[in-house]
Amino acid sequence: MLLRIRDLDVTYRTAAGPLPAVRGVNLDVNAGQSVGLAGESGCGKSTLAATILRLQPPSARLSGSVLVDGEDVLTMRWGPLRALRWAGASMVFQGALHSLNPVRRIGQQIAEPIRLHEPSVSGAEAARRVGELLEQVGLPASRAATYPHQLSGGQRQRVMIAMALACRPRLVIADEPTTALDVMVQAQVLTLLRDLVRDLDIGLLLISHDLSVLSSTCDRVAVMYAGRIVEEGAASQVFKDPRHPYAAALAGAFPLIGDLAARFGPAGLPGDPPDPRHLPTGCSFHPRCPVAMPSCAETDPPAVPAGPGRTAACLLVGDPEREPA
Repeated sequence: MLLRIRDLDVTYRTAAGPLPAVRGVNLDVNAGQSVGLAGESGCGKSTLAATILRLQPPSARLSGSVLVDGEDVLTMRWGPLRALRWAGASMVFQGALHSLNPVRRIGQQIAEPIRLHEPSVSGAEAARRVGELLEQVGLPASRAATYPHQLSGGQRQRVMIAMALACRPRLVIADEPTTALDVMVQAQVLTLLRDLVRDLDIGLLLISHDLSVLSSTCDRVAVMYAGRIVEEGAASQVFKDPRHPYAAALAGAFPLIGDLAARFGPAGLPGDPPDPRHLPTGCSFHPRCPVAMPSCAETDPPAVPAGPGRTAACLLVGDPEREPA
């Protein structure tokens, strides 16, 4: 198992009191597998991603385990943790323009983690590997001499992916890597990520609020709400046949082209996710749930089997009369 997360809790200490950002999360990623993480803003996706590399601020309190290649990241000493970042697991952040240094050529920025993690590599060898990485992500090696502002948004995102692959990690975490891109470039970047997983046999954790993106790119999808994973299963199943009402609402938010009913009355979900400091009793989703029962306000349901290879945290799972269609 490349990545194995068990019973993970992440709580931030704030002036207004404890803020539980991630609550009891279990998640696995294997080599050669793409796993998507979906949910609205504020549901805990980015916090979960940052925890895999232990990038939280000092105010965070962590419990549970995050095993990368069998080693628990949460208990690692600084030396092994520093070696893990880039070389064992790396991250592609959203907003490449803000992540790249505007006054350094991109070749220098891609070479930096190589020189830091492999001090014996010469400058010429690092430059050769930079050229190979750029070509691997669909850019000519000559782009190494350019500055970030000289590249398009899609090209900058490819540079970020090349940088994430610089030290040959086995696990890549992509935090909404296509948010700022147009649909054509988005499709190219997603195809690139999918091909890299297949060709390099790496594990990919892809974070997005867009279930349709994840269903076309990932093998499995986990849906988060209020810091918990409320449904997990094969990507196509979660998108086309969701079991949890929240996953059904996310899937229904994408109108069908040519469907006038969807055009003039698009599906959506009223309200906003709850404040993590003041979570509702029982199921966190029940105040917004269109099929909530009185018992939903009293019981916080655990994740239970919802079909072959699927789980969902809902009291309605298994009830064919009330389960979301």
